[in-house]
Amino acid sequence: MEKVADGNFYELFCPQAKEGMRYKYRIYDKNNNFIDHCDPYGYSSELRPGTCSVIRSLEYKFHDSRWLNKRTDFRDKPMNIYEVHLGSWKKPKAKEGESEWYNYSEIADELINYVLEYGYNFIEFMPLSEHPCDESWGYQITGFFAPTSRYGTPQQLMELIDKCHKSGIGVIIDFVPVHFAVDHYGLTEYDGTKLYEYPDDSAGYNEWGSRNFMHSKGEVRSFLQSCADYWINVYHFDGLRMDAIRNIIYWNGDEHRGENRVSINFIRNMNKGLKMRYPSAMLIAEDSSAYPKVTESIENGGLGFDYKWDLGWMHDTLEYFQTSPIYRTQNYHKLTFSMLYFYSERFVLPFSHDEVVHGKATIVQKMHGDYDNKFPQARALYMYMTVHPGKKLNFMGNEFGQLREWDEKREQDWDMLKYPNHDSFREYIKDLNAIYLKYDALHHDFDPTNFEWSDCNSADRCVYAIRRKSSQGHILAVINLSDWIQKDYSVIVGKDWKERLLLNSDNCMFGGTTTDEKTSYKRNGDKLVMDIPAYSGKIFFLRIK
Repeated sequence: MEKVADGNFYELFCPQAKEGMRYKYRIYDKNNNFIDHCDPYGYSSELRPGTCSVIRSLEYKFHDSRWLNKRTDFRDKPMNIYEVHLGSWKKPKAKEGESEWYNYSEIADELINYVLEYGYNFIEFMPLSEHPCDESWGYQITGFFAPTSRYGTPQQLMELIDKCHKSGIGVIIDFVPVHFAVDHYGLTEYDGTKLYEYPDDSAGYNEWGSRNFMHSKGEVRSFLQSCADYWINVYHFDGLRMDAIRNIIYWNGDEHRGENRVSINFIRNMNKGLKMRYPSAMLIAEDSSAYPKVTESIENGGLGFDYKWDLGWMHDTLEYFQTSPIYRTQNYHKLTFSMLYFYSERFVLPFSHDEVVHGKATIVQKMHGDYDNKFPQARALYMYMTVHPGKKLNFMGNEFGQLREWDEKREQDWDMLKYPNHDSFREYIKDLNAIYLKYDALHHDFDPTNFEWSDCNSADRCVYAIRRKSSQGHILAVINLSDWIQKDYSVIVGKDWKERLLLNSDNCMFGGTTTDEKTSYKRNGDKLVMDIPAYSGKIFFLRIK
């Protein structure tokens, strides 16, 4: 390779290079020792345990211009995200010597049809950048510009995204701007020195055992900014969910070590540049800190994200549903607290992969009580999530009540659908998601006039009533989270409003006990009066008479 430009760059022209050929860079250090590295900017890689970069074309003719021209940040639209680990959603019954995964093209139609059937309008893929270890789920990366070869070629990934867009489905990818894998052939000590990482290991390693990017270096800023741009521009992803933003805000994510001002300036500048280039692309922060103005614009002193995961809401909500009903009265306001801070940011409500692994139990398993009592509580949980302001995210398997913790080596337990509780639960999620997508009152999440607690003072009964408003009509949800029926519960709706029951989570078709919806509520002046069975809720549509 020959030095070019100012002498800090190298170049080699290889006329015999063809698509599909493998290559590496052999880099000598000052002591004349060498290590073979993959190409940091390579478009493809070998399947593990191979470590070469692979020459690939990025030529593909997209047919999604109509989608891109109409794309928005969905601030006043429904955003129901289905989070997917592509290698373990479904697996082929592979024979020896065959692939253990479907490729991007093979899985596209089935995944798209499934997402549409279940009422999701976005797919969020866990990291698809090349990574050597399946168990890292893609968060320990060696090829930041290379879609993992586990699932095929760049063109096959482009085809998957193209088909999603033609079907009206947005696509988000997990992007990791904080750290990289320690494997010797990757970015680690790339030129024989600590080029991408910190020179001091006390700042250079993190809680995951990987190397932290040193964001003060021009090489690092250029690399990550180019990579973020690449996934949006070349592959047409609609958004980046950026992992571990707390570790950008604070040194190694530790608030006591103080703010990392250089990394904060990096993320602000990158977000500003991305929004200038792609105003309709979404930037989503996975941030467990309480740092202010994460979703505020750069001009107003924020970090420039469009959305932030509400991990506080997630923890409080799941803790409440894990609590025995005898203690829910005293913990009643765990479910109301989120609205005290909700308008400080633009939030996504996540039940993500992180909540169904490492001994935490799956979402349905987390519900208090025995098997039969878990499902009505899970139905009530998802009703509460649906009517609570904020965009929604649900990890694969949650929608049919998966009971086994997620394992990247195995596909989802699809055979569970032969059991009535699981089959009826998925039908309930379908109907609930359909309501979310249809009714405008559930979409204006960040307008304070859109939300009202119709009742958040019934701690003795463990009943909550939420009203969401729009010019097309209102949505009213009444939810009983106690373990006994609440007789003659009343909530004010107003004399000028006419109600229509949209969904009863206790309906027998969902595994509940209610057979006659006509007798489940009645009107008394300006109030609705109803009996609410244990662990159940009702959603009404209200419109002016």
